Amino acid sequence: MSKKGGSRGPEAEGLLDASIIRIPPHHYIHVLDQNTNIARDVTPLQIVYPDTALRLQALLDFEEEGGEKRVAGDEWLFEGPGTYIPRKEVAVLETIKATVIRENQAIRLRARKEGVDRGGVRREWLVRKVGAYLPGAHEEVLDIVNAFILTDKKALHVRAVRAFKDAGGRDRRTGEEWLVTLADREAHIPSVSEEVVGVVDVTTMSSRQYCVILDPVGSDGKPQLGQKRVVKGERSFFLQPGERLERGIQDVYVLSEEEGLVLRAVEAFTDTEEVINTKPVLC
Repeated sequence: MSKKGGSRGPEAEGLLDASIIRIPPHHYIHVLDQNTNIARDVTPLQIVYPDTALRLQALLDFEEEGGEKRVAGDEWLFEGPGTYIPRKEVAVLETIKATVIRENQAIRLRARKEGVDRGGVRREWLVRKVGAYLPGAHEEVLDIVNAFILTDKKALHVRAVRAFKDAGGRDRRTGEEWLVTLADREAHIPSVSEEVVGVVDVTTMSSRQYCVILDPVGSDGKPQLGQKRVVKGERSFFLQPGERLERGIQDVYVLSEEEGLVLRAVEAFTDTEEVINTKPVLC
């Protein structure tokens, strides 16, 4: 008869050691079948560093330890710093790193799933706050947008790609064009509803120069098609979108006392200039 609790032989001890899985610190295993207890290889736990995160997706419906319920297909972030302990119901999609936003910069984001308008276009927006920005599980970083630095010599010509309210609080219509100058702000970051047409250089005239502007923009901001406006120097200005010079910058006529100009009207107008006689009066 064999005794209970007796010493085991070498073969029994070998089988016992083979059935024991030793897990080092900060490692884990996956049990594939609770009936057979067949396990995968021991795998190190994933360390998530600061300003990084893991984008996770639920493979099955389950409830987390804190009581939060997850539905298959849900996505969320595990933000660092921390050590991520995997679950069989969860898949790691990717590791996300924070994007650093500096002065006069913004990042352009687009919604992955949420925020789709009626036309099926995913919503886009800008984040301008300086610092490290970690995008959410349903956010996608498109690019970094740098500001255009404005001076008294340079202005920015922009166009609205959709109706919106600009940074100055003015309503803009689709296709509307305007200038952003130093008088508006020192640096301009185009919004997702704007596109940059180009940079406009300042037009400068001396006291002996003038120009004729075709289709000038009126006080209401709308172009006056077919109209003309004479601008006399000394002056510096920016040509508004749609405006152009008839013959560029022209020199004024300098006349002596014995010279004059013969003028002809090319269209009807009211002459408001006062004629000043500078010739001496003979007594």
